[in-house]
Amino acid sequence: MAVIKADESSAHRTGWICRIHWRSPWTMFWIGLLVRVLYITIARSYRFKTFNDNFEFGWEMGRIARALALGHGYADPFVNNTGPTAWTPPVYPLILAGVFKLFGIYSHLSGWVILSINSIFSAATAPAIYEIVTRCYGKDRNGASVAQWSGWLWVLYPAAMQYAVRWVWEMSLTTMLFAWVLVITLRIRGIGGEAKNTPRYWLLFGLLWAGVALSNPSPLLFLPVCGLWLVFTAMDKRTAVSGAVLSGIVFLACLSPWAIRNWRVFHTFIPIRGNLGAELYAGNGPGSIGFPWGGTLPIVDGARQIGVYRSMGEVRYVKLHGDMAKAFIRSHRVHFVAISLKRVYFYWIGVPHTDEGRAAAGEYIREINFSFLTIAGILGAWLSWRRRIPASGLFIFAFLLLPISYYVVTPGARFRHPLEPLITILSVYLFQSAEKSGRVRWFARG
Repeated sequence: MAVIKADESSAHRTGWICRIHWRSPWTMFWIGLLVRVLYITIARSYRFKTFNDNFEFGWEMGRIARALALGHGYADPFVNNTGPTAWTPPVYPLILAGVFKLFGIYSHLSGWVILSINSIFSAATAPAIYEIVTRCYGKDRNGASVAQWSGWLWVLYPAAMQYAVRWVWEMSLTTMLFAWVLVITLRIRGIGGEAKNTPRYWLLFGLLWAGVALSNPSPLLFLPVCGLWLVFTAMDKRTAVSGAVLSGIVFLACLSPWAIRNWRVFHTFIPIRGNLGAELYAGNGPGSIGFPWGGTLPIVDGARQIGVYRSMGEVRYVKLHGDMAKAFIRSHRVHFVAISLKRVYFYWIGVPHTDEGRAAAGEYIREINFSFLTIAGILGAWLSWRRRIPASGLFIFAFLLLPISYYVVTPGARFRHPLEPLITILSVYLFQSAEKSGRVRWFARG
């Protein structure tokens, strides 16, 4: 009798597993979220190092979030009592500040919660990947195969989830928003379905782009191309133009409160972030080698530069260093071109780690993995364009435009993350096409 019950229970569990729709993009979301949260919990990645006053727990964003949680306002990105800041866009520090307020500043529980929120963002990118593929590459057997492989690769590939489960920063949020921007763009244009050239979708287009801007403004270079592509390729251009205007109004309305705050606090126009001059000097000033070995400013109170930053205030400090950077670049043009080319290489091939204790073999494996995906993604984009895959030209513009700001300031593996959903799709398409071509040639010879 017990054996029969055990068999019935086993059959019930097997039937339940079989009823899961493994091809569903939302199954990918839930599995992706579960895998990430399990990793965070089992690997204890929420336990951040406490040296330098917990600076690795969110870096500048963590510091700003701490100031917000303590009631000091949007301030103190490096050490205490340095005053108001616009060093980073506001969305992610505000999310982190809410976590600190509810679960404790720099606590293990806050670490677990914020990484779990990152995991939601990361897992929610998988359904966007799936829809991009089915709209551009079709819903037939080949397109469905590319969609499933792309979605599950994003869900389970460790490199795709690392920024969600180990980093307190905005990469997973920006990547999710940018992926869904592409989805809404394809819906409005009618790629792979009926065109949604309606005020509702243009409103959503503006909201998503505002979210990207207030998370990480670097992808904004792609916004004009995206909008113009929608307008000039629309069947109903009049509706598209009015929709684009609505989208622009929504976008500016979302950015306005932050810009108004900055004007009131700093008495100057800072639309999103105000640290460009300092970053430009750190990346291109005396001793620059293509990327900075240290931070833009010291993170120890009492350091000379912290004293200068505190006494001058952020706006004057950033302007001074911006002017110094421009003067140095003008007098060292060849050097600037050389290190900019190095940054192009580092962005796509991988930035070497500064930790001298790392094994050389591990570094080679990391760079081979990083560069392999880059090459596969670029070749997949070229193949898609050659085969006239819908929106493939738009994808190529994303590859061209998103990295530009990092070529002139500083590179980093994490800065490529918003492009990695496209790299995943295009890499899978490349290898699916190669496999299919190989089978065709083999059968033809047989």
